[in-house]
Amino acid sequence: MSNTIEAIHLLEVKLQNLLSNYEFLKKENDILLRETTSLRHQLLEKEQLLSNQKKEYDLLKIAKTIEGSSTNTRETKLKINTLIREIDKCIIQLNE
Repeated sequence: MSNTIEAIHLLEVKLQNLLSNYEFLKKENDILLRETTSLRHQLLEKEQLLSNQKKEYDLLKIAKTIEGSSTNTRETKLKINTLIREIDKCIIQLNE
């Protein structure tokens, strides 16, 4: 009978340890999920900032080329041609 009581007591101790570990891991998981969400949000903001800065850089390159700089003239001409083609497509769509 004594062995049965000891086994039950040991089982209760192990069960309490498991529940304690479960609660700890649950809290840790919540913290990690919040941190992951925060980091994803920061990453998205940084990607948007990078995209905006790339666009601004491209515009500055074009402006510098138009200004008279001899570097990147081919690239600027290609960009201007692309813009003209897009404008032509828009005009054609408006006339239809």
